[in-house]
Amino acid sequence: MEELKSDEFVYWFVFCKDELLLEKTEGGGYAVPFSKEPPVRLAEWHTVHRITPLDGRECRTVRIDVPVTGNGKFMMSGLRASFHLLARPFYLKAGKAAEILYWDQCTKFCGVCGAPMRKHTDISKRCTNCGKEVWPQLATAIIVLVRRGDSILMVHPHNLKGDYYGLVAGFVETGETLEECVRRELMEETGVRVANIRYFASQPWPYPCGLMVGFYADYVEGEVRLQRSEIARGGWFSRAGLPAIPGKESMARMLIDAWLDGRLAE
Repeated sequence: MEELKSDEFVYWFVFCKDELLLEKTEGGGYAVPFSKEPPVRLAEWHTVHRITPLDGRECRTVRIDVPVTGNGKFMMSGLRASFHLLARPFYLKAGKAAEILYWDQCTKFCGVCGAPMRKHTDISKRCTNCGKEVWPQLATAIIVLVRRGDSILMVHPHNLKGDYYGLVAGFVETGETLEECVRRELMEETGVRVANIRYFASQPWPYPCGLMVGFYADYVEGEVRLQRSEIARGGWFSRAGLPAIPGKESMARMLIDAWLDGRLAE
């Protein structure tokens, strides 16, 4: 287990499965523990990872075996729920920490020869037998808001928790540009063709290790024919008749809000 200098305060991003340890503040809020020592007792088998600093302060992350309960000083929070409890830089750093822990868990053994992997740098491992090196991998996905007059195309995939509607999204395939992925996913999931595909923004999506790239586009043709294996419900919705929409932590909501506010270029 990594030793820390006794005079070094660091931010501790401590996870148990997908829950993050938060410390209650005097003002009634929550914060990431900031201390010289880990906020919980660690065992020999726990691996402490160094991640990039936050506001010039060192950061560490570690996965523990059981959640912290019955302690009035701390609480456990789902990573996504922590968006509403933490300042944005801390939520984003917690997402990075979760991705590093996921990568560590999934790369215990070499994919080439099966030998154990050993940590080489903060973000790489090297096979103890053949020398193969691996780094954290990102799963890149697109999400697209399609406009048709005063309406947008919204869908409710089978795997979407809650009763709200989102936007068409999907993972980028090998040998495919982002724009090609936008066209393919729209055709596969809805049968709709678009033009004027434009970049909006991107965001890390640590569920478990994604990069979400947002676009918006204009409808050209096609009746909505939902891919029933993927999409439960969907259709065109106007500003006056929007269904329940995703939370503000999501790229889908950012795109929808930008459309509602008139911030998307024509």
